[in-house]
Amino acid sequence: MLPLGDDNSRRRTLPVVTYALIAVNVLVFMLFELPNPNLDEFITQWGTVPAEIMAGRGLITLITSMFLHGGWAHLLGNMLFLWIFGDNVEDAFGHGLYTAFYFVAGLAASMAQVLLSPTSTIPGVGASGAISGVLAAYIVMFGSNRVRVLIGGMLTTVPAYVMIGLWIVLQFVNGFASIANTAQTGGVAYGAHVGGFFAGLVLTFLLRGVVRPQLTAGARRSQIR
Repeated sequence: MLPLGDDNSRRRTLPVVTYALIAVNVLVFMLFELPNPNLDEFITQWGTVPAEIMAGRGLITLITSMFLHGGWAHLLGNMLFLWIFGDNVEDAFGHGLYTAFYFVAGLAASMAQVLLSPTSTIPGVGASGAISGVLAAYIVMFGSNRVRVLIGGMLTTVPAYVMIGLWIVLQFVNGFASIANTAQTGGVAYGAHVGGFFAGLVLTFLLRGVVRPQLTAGARRSQIR
């Protein structure tokens, strides 16, 4: 189930933080990863290595790893989700609070993966954990929004809680399956996805009292980009 667009009829501000995050992720990939002949060493240095974090070393990688990706598919998939779901969440939180929310969710996601596999020497990279937090916020605040999705070659629309709900169920299933192995399945750190999602849920419920009031669903004509 691939999301292609959502209802932006209630968005009132330009999502500059979301656009900036996408731009930085793409630029880092293009400038520091794509042309790098020593990419493995670069990823090991700036990715989050659980064993190193548990030893109190390389703590800055909890941040730097959020801007690294394992390839074009990893990057484009993450940026697609951020592009579709980040703008409405940013509009609700405001630019500053949204920025803090994004990084806290990303840090929580990385730490979840570290705690799940504390002796692992495999570096973790990607914005997936932080974006998982954004998805959690979206499903809480915009769960009834219509999302255009591609399913087996067929284009249709479903409520956001269906699309995101199926996504997080898949993360849970794969996450539990991977615990018995190395806390990673097929190179994907599902523990970070689940950790980021839970952090996003908790933060959203804590912050709901200070988010900007939303327009009613019928205030404007629905637009699905």
